[in-house]
Amino acid sequence: MAETTSMAIIAPAQLATRPQPVGAFPLPAGYLLVPAGADTEDARLTLLAGREPAPWPARMRAHELALSGDRDAALAALTGGDVVTRYNRFVLDPDGVADLDALRADLGELGPLVDVLEFVLGRSDTPPERGDTDGEIAALVLSAQAADALGRDEPAAAVALLDEAAELAPAQPLAGLLLGAAASVCLENDGLGDGATPRLEKALKALDGADGLRVGRAELHLALAGALHAQGTERPDLVAKAIPHYHSTLQLILRAEAPDMWAAAHSDLAAAYLTMPMIEASDQLRLGVAVQSLRSALKVYTPETHPERWASTQLNLANSLVYTPSKHQADNLVEAVEIYEAVLEMRDRETDPLGRARVLANQGNALAHLGMFDPAKAKLYEARFLFEEFGDHSSMRSVRGVLDEVARQQTLIKTQEQP
Repeated sequence: MAETTSMAIIAPAQLATRPQPVGAFPLPAGYLLVPAGADTEDARLTLLAGREPAPWPARMRAHELALSGDRDAALAALTGGDVVTRYNRFVLDPDGVADLDALRADLGELGPLVDVLEFVLGRSDTPPERGDTDGEIAALVLSAQAADALGRDEPAAAVALLDEAAELAPAQPLAGLLLGAAASVCLENDGLGDGATPRLEKALKALDGADGLRVGRAELHLALAGALHAQGTERPDLVAKAIPHYHSTLQLILRAEAPDMWAAAHSDLAAAYLTMPMIEASDQLRLGVAVQSLRSALKVYTPETHPERWASTQLNLANSLVYTPSKHQADNLVEAVEIYEAVLEMRDRETDPLGRARVLANQGNALAHLGMFDPAKAKLYEARFLFEEFGDHSSMRSVRGVLDEVARQQTLIKTQEQP
């Protein structure tokens, strides 16, 4: 239904107290304005802090419904004719607005939010202008401009705009999310990666206590864990620093609400544990934890939905089963052999010969541990041939070593069997 414009306009400053909690929560709820009033003030401050009001004031029933995902009911709850209500109806139903220019003008200093939303929703290709905006409005304008810079393949400009937006944001949670966005751009673009870790650390401090933004915080913890983990080759101590952030990710989210992130945290946590050196006997407990995390990740990863992640997680699980001390070592080895066989179906000789060779080598090693020497040799010979064909001499020598050990074991068995 088109919006009517015949109603009296009240100055927006009287209807919406700034700063407004816009930009931190997901769309559409995250762009709704909070109407001014003694009954809504505590809720405004709570939302600014990144938390959900409890209870919600009656005049913010639409906000509550929108945040729970019930857009239609939220729209039905907006029955007033003031400019804030009109704007909130626009957020929930952009096609229902007949005159955007009138809405923008009636909103006064809040008017640029119309242009921000139009750009964010993809209804306009032109990013909003900064003009004389300030505070949270300026921060959202700059954030939209950063998205435009990314679209023009200018990541450095996008990072600078997001950094400036974070400085202007009056509320810490919004500033934290903007810094997190800047860090993500750094991670995804060569030459900017060094700036990711300090931004992520600062972002997480800004979001501390923002319980209503659990998913956003979890994403930042996972990104920081990944950034630290990636540097572990040169600085192994950073892998240990990454692990608490993987755990924080898993403490903040449930599988049902963010399955991909939950699975990635489990899978990457296991990988971190598996790469850490085993110094003390108690360190072997990490292998058991890694196995459980890998099994958890495989509740989400399947060959159909996540073929690459499924294959790499399965490989890590099989490798862990081979080397994790257990009273059921033989059962673990049999399971590992079966997992390797399943992964081989994904590792085609034509498209990924070296990947196939590595799986064959691992499977051959597991078969050898089970005493199944003839099947082990068949797998190892194929692996050695592939490594030799593609010039991986180090791996070829490793496979030869396993084959030599298999030969020694077979000779020893024959000697023991002789009368």
